[in-house]
Amino acid sequence: MQNKIAAEVGCKPEQVRSTLSLMEGGATVPFISRYRKEATGGLDEVKIANIKDLFERYTELEKRRETILASLKEQDLLSPELKKKVEEASTSQELEDLYLPYRPKRKTRATKAKELGLEPLAKILMAQNERFPEQAAQRFVKGDVASVEDALQGAKDIISEWMSENAALRARLRQVFHREAMISSKMVKGKEESGEKFRDYFEYEEQIKRIPSHRFLAIMRGEKEGFLRVGIAPTEESALQLLNRFFVKGETGSSDEVILAAKDAYKRLLQPSLETEMRKLLKEQSDAKAISVFAENLRQLLMLPPLGEKRVLALDPGYKSGCKVVCLSAQGDLLHNENIYPHPPRNERKQAMKKLSTLVEQYEIQAIAIGNGTASRETEALVKGIHYDRKVQVFVVNEAGASIYSASKVAREEFPQYDVTVRGSVSIGRRLIDPLAELVKIDPAAIGVGQYQHDVDQKQLMASLERVTESCVNQVGVNLNTASKFLLNHVSGLGPQLAENIIETRAVNGPFASREELKKVPRLGAKAFEQAAGFLRIPNGKDALDNSAVHPERYSLVKRMAKDLKVSVADLLGNEELANSIELNKYVSEEVGLPTLKDIKEELLKPGRDPRRIIKLFEFDANIKSIQDLIPGMELPGIVTNITAFGAFVDVGVKQDGLVHISQLADRFIKEPTDVVSVNQHVKVKVLEVDAARKRIALSMKGLNE
Repeated sequence: MQNKIAAEVGCKPEQVRSTLSLMEGGATVPFISRYRKEATGGLDEVKIANIKDLFERYTELEKRRETILASLKEQDLLSPELKKKVEEASTSQELEDLYLPYRPKRKTRATKAKELGLEPLAKILMAQNERFPEQAAQRFVKGDVASVEDALQGAKDIISEWMSENAALRARLRQVFHREAMISSKMVKGKEESGEKFRDYFEYEEQIKRIPSHRFLAIMRGEKEGFLRVGIAPTEESALQLLNRFFVKGETGSSDEVILAAKDAYKRLLQPSLETEMRKLLKEQSDAKAISVFAENLRQLLMLPPLGEKRVLALDPGYKSGCKVVCLSAQGDLLHNENIYPHPPRNERKQAMKKLSTLVEQYEIQAIAIGNGTASRETEALVKGIHYDRKVQVFVVNEAGASIYSASKVAREEFPQYDVTVRGSVSIGRRLIDPLAELVKIDPAAIGVGQYQHDVDQKQLMASLERVTESCVNQVGVNLNTASKFLLNHVSGLGPQLAENIIETRAVNGPFASREELKKVPRLGAKAFEQAAGFLRIPNGKDALDNSAVHPERYSLVKRMAKDLKVSVADLLGNEELANSIELNKYVSEEVGLPTLKDIKEELLKPGRDPRRIIKLFEFDANIKSIQDLIPGMELPGIVTNITAFGAFVDVGVKQDGLVHISQLADRFIKEPTDVVSVNQHVKVKVLEVDAARKRIALSMKGLNE
């Protein structure tokens, strides 16, 4: 198994063995990739996660193999030849094909025919030596077999089932499906108007080997919602030619009966079975692609640059209900909230401007965050038109999912005394201060990135998104003394209960002064400490290394380095000249190799460095506020809000995002949109087409960003 995993992942078997051994001992993917590079030969998170997934898949395969062998043994059907085939089967499909003839089944037409004693006739026909099958069938006309026709039909039913259960045929026919099958969709009669969004698929056909994941998922959604009839199959002629080559051995009357049985076997048994199999395979492949796109988008969103610890005024814009205003401390604590009504119908513009100016002065606001929903552009113009007593940066913040958060249990726990409008505004402000810390509180599926997230396997989706969240949280690191339990929950080795215990310990005893004090947290044992400590930060702690990514298990090594340089650890941290003077080879041991030593050196050069980029201000075109303002040919600034397999969605400041199709992303051929764009990237786009009625905007980036 380990050799197979190594071949698929692209590494050595010993790397797989070491990785699995670490996982068996309770190590997490982030911990292994960051702190056990010597053991794994420097495998990154992606390969370690792949090893984990493949091991689980092959373990399930082995369990199924054992179940099948036990069933065959119990039925006294396990011949040495069959046992060898089952043991050598390398895929679940091979296993199931081998087991199919022996699997306990409900009563079929074939089993009924066998009960009538027609199996010997079926064998006679399959031999194809009988020129006149009616004469052979006459001997079986007795009891419940009323006629020669009934006898022949029963025998053909048995033959059809034999054919459908032939493992070699199924393998070959499966190849035909993969190579030649077409997916076709037709409109369900009478659904023209209600199924308008699926119009592209009312009369549609495409080879399954060419259909992209997003198109397959769209067709499947149309079928699920009752607007489309869908079929997957090669031409019947192609499939029947294969069956006839397999089973027809002459030109006798018996051969003619076998030809009829083959046609029945294909249409009644094989085609539906393999279509189901192809649907499942295409769904799995499409799910994997969609989940991969979603996961990468989420990673980019979680890794958006933070403003950092600055005092923020956040606005959730609106018309009739006004704009909800909140003032937050540099740590994101709520200091003040109220409503202003600068827009129609109340138009209290002057009062609103005065109020905002006063709040900025009163709470020493350093930045303003404006949600990008309804009335966002008007509110942005209002805010930028105010003269403040200090320099204030203004940011438009993507508020996708804020309403979901504001009504969630998480938000109620944080702000039990406030309503959803206050909670939503706080979320907008906190997203500016630290996107990662705020977005981890929201169900990733509600954040608004990805494609067809509600159509894919939800268990796989959640597992993938949790893995991405865990990766991002641990890559950035977490301030042990300010992190919420929702952020701590994603730290390597912790989880909900330990996160809760850390918060309670912090509330009772005050801030942690060192990583060592983590060991006093109830139920946080040695293994959890090992896995989590390196990802937790303590600014201004007792030990300078507690605010770095250096793991406590390597503190003594760093102290040795400092001692050899005749300086303190604090002096060594951030001192480029000293750090570069360390002779790493001098500290290589059985436990610590150059990969870890290089990581330590990097951390000494830039202790506690945030891997996220520096935040940049962005401004939409001031003349563009609604879709009606857009004219083909315009070149506008925009922000990438979502990436799919077929292109990227860009916000140009009119609430409705426009689509840059993959063919319009660059002047060169683009295989994946992520080769060119990333979530929240600032880009320049040209308006190609505007359909205000359908709220569709076609954009291009060709020649504008390279």
